[in-house]
Amino acid sequence: MVRMKDIAERGKVSVMTVSKVLHDAPDISAVTKERIRRLATEMGYVPDALAQALRTRKTRLLGLLVPMSGNPFCTQMIAAIEDRAHELGYDLILAHTHDKVEREEACIRRMLARRVDGLLIHPVSRLAPTAAIYAELRTSTARVVLLDAPAPFCDGFCHVRADDQRASHALTKHLIALGHRRIAFFAGSSTTPSAASRRKGYHQALRDNGIPDEDDLIFAAGGTVEDGTKAALQMLDEGVKVTAVQAANDFVALGAANVFLGQGLKIPRDISIVGFGDLLAGRQFRVPLTTAALPQYRLGVAAADALFALLGGAKPSSTILAAEVIIRASSGPVGG
Repeated sequence: MVRMKDIAERGKVSVMTVSKVLHDAPDISAVTKERIRRLATEMGYVPDALAQALRTRKTRLLGLLVPMSGNPFCTQMIAAIEDRAHELGYDLILAHTHDKVEREEACIRRMLARRVDGLLIHPVSRLAPTAAIYAELRTSTARVVLLDAPAPFCDGFCHVRADDQRASHALTKHLIALGHRRIAFFAGSSTTPSAASRRKGYHQALRDNGIPDEDDLIFAAGGTVEDGTKAALQMLDEGVKVTAVQAANDFVALGAANVFLGQGLKIPRDISIVGFGDLLAGRQFRVPLTTAALPQYRLGVAAADALFALLGGAKPSSTILAAEVIIRASSGPVGG
């Protein structure tokens, strides 16, 4: 490994001069700075990150916690955060929580032990109103931005999220405009803020249009293709008659759509279905899926910028970005 002493010997200057050049000290001439920096590059000098961290009390490390990086709802957001971190000279430590509380706690504590300057966290849902790990974060020196609306246990942190409620309201309104009055809702987890917001948007759209809110049209569906399959089978087995289904996300919608098509139903002639998230699989499905497109990359940029603002001593406001409703072939008029 090339040391500053090696550069000093080659450049015939003192180690102190090399140190000042590499730290852009004002009392070194521009000519000397240019010569020593060029020499350092030619020799392959790499600054000692640990030494810099000890000196500046900043590691230039960021922690990012997501459910799974392979999740299509996360990939563009992660890319945006990594891009912004790279631009500003930060490295990213990525960890997966798998939506498990214990794993999330362990990951956060490990990152705090690494002295990360900041954390970007997609919180794992909990029923409890408090969580010890988030209480710890409030007293730590690390700056924190949440990648979802805060639940009570993690309230008080800056957050970045999509306007799930408004987008869900728009999807339900779209179905109502097509003549649908009996619209089933395949709901996600009630403890997940985004899923709860989507359900609120559905109920609000029904009320706004004078359509009764019927409990028998709500089916617990989680967030996977398998969950959508189970919810659709349950609805058919119970003989619940609807003309449209609104799903918590595209995975659920695709699972349900496969069941309906397998039962000989035509989409959208016999039943319309809409999702949420604008997954590639939904766009390429045999009946392309009407959905709400989440601004994933812009959410990642907004989250990174909020964190860097916190690191700079500012107090940024939380950010809510609109999701765009995209109408495709899976939704159509009643009986159409």
